[in-house]
Amino acid sequence: MALHFLVESSTDAGIGDLVSLTGAEAKHAAVVRRLRVGEAVTVGDGAGVWLIGAAEEVSPTRVEVRISDRVEHPAPSPRIVLVQALAKGDRDELAVQAACELGVDEIVPWQASRSVSRWEGPKAVKGRERWATIVREAAKQAHRAWVPEVTAPVLTTQLAERATSQRVLLLDPTASVRLSEISADDRDLVLVVGPEGGIAEEELDRLTAAGAERVLLGDTVLRTSTAGPAAIAVLSVALGRW
Repeated sequence: MALHFLVESSTDAGIGDLVSLTGAEAKHAAVVRRLRVGEAVTVGDGAGVWLIGAAEEVSPTRVEVRISDRVEHPAPSPRIVLVQALAKGDRDELAVQAACELGVDEIVPWQASRSVSRWEGPKAVKGRERWATIVREAAKQAHRAWVPEVTAPVLTTQLAERATSQRVLLLDPTASVRLSEISADDRDLVLVVGPEGGIAEEELDRLTAAGAERVLLGDTVLRTSTAGPAAIAVLSVALGRW
């Protein structure tokens, strides 16, 4: 399979044009991936544009790719959104990486009441940037035409607002309805995963009062790092993506 790279902004390049990779992406291509002149590559802008070509010039500061084909992929609809509660260690980051590889369309960091990790002030900015970097690299590895957005962290109040226009699904091991039993409509599907201690009862009550649904993923209790990716796999089948 051809190596895949991302350009920093949208591109209108067509067949026969040259597309340049610069900065960290060029260095990664030339030094880490050892790209060679003439080697087939694909290039995307993370917003649906998919370019196919071959490397014409390779250096650690600039890689030139001659384009032989261009495809534009429409944005997925309905979208799958992962609301991932902040967790200790790297468990939330593991969830974000796997979710991106599996096809999530948006990732929302959630400051849940039981989250041990706290994103406040500069830490919130750095945390979001860290997740965005993880998502970008996972999207490249998975050869995704669309790179998921990582939003600013939200509180439960903001999360409840989503239930007015989107279908919010709370992963709850005490729920009676299985995730695999739901039928999707044209609304985005928002999966909410709690932290290590689970979603607090008062948060469950507040979110369900706003219109969210409690759903059971399976008979076992999964870690916060695996629940989201497992649920995305279930929804991908229901939506006909897999």
